[in-house]
Amino acid sequence: MTDTGLRQKATRLRRAYAPHEHRPLGGYLAAMGTYAGVTGVLAGLVKATGRPVPERPAPADVVLLSIATHKLSRLLSKDAVTSPLRAPFTRYDRPIGSGEVMEQVRDSGSPTRHAIGELLSCPFCLAVWVATGLTGGLVLAPRLTRLVATALTGGAAPHTRLWASGAAPLAAGGGHAAD
Repeated sequence: MTDTGLRQKATRLRRAYAPHEHRPLGGYLAAMGTYAGVTGVLAGLVKATGRPVPERPAPADVVLLSIATHKLSRLLSKDAVTSPLRAPFTRYDRPIGSGEVMEQVRDSGSPTRHAIGELLSCPFCLAVWVATGLTGGLVLAPRLTRLVATALTGGAAPHTRLWASGAAPLAAGGGHAAD
């Protein structure tokens, strides 16, 4: 198949997938390829260094990395202080409380830029990448990774208390708790 024929087929597929909405399928493919590449590099580093891969992660590590993944994903995707990292790919919309901001993905530009904007502004999407990095870190540099994860976990505790008390949903919605 020629290059032109392949492009035409990709265009038809994109239009058939989402006829009434722009979906950056090429950008998503680039993001998936990058993720696969990063995962491959981590696996190569593990093999090259001869680090042992645990047959099963310790339950304490699973809990630690789960909480740290949640915190770091939220910090990177929603925190006002990290907005300069997202600014090339997103546009500020409004504050959503507790030092977090809502942003919209920039539609202009390349499909890859759009896909990166979606990734960086979605804590659930970003969590897969963060968990992969922390898991790789746990194999390659376990002491340092546990230390960083512990710090992130400590930073998650105040948010957990806010949500448990019901104050965070009020702050996010702009309301005020009754005195």
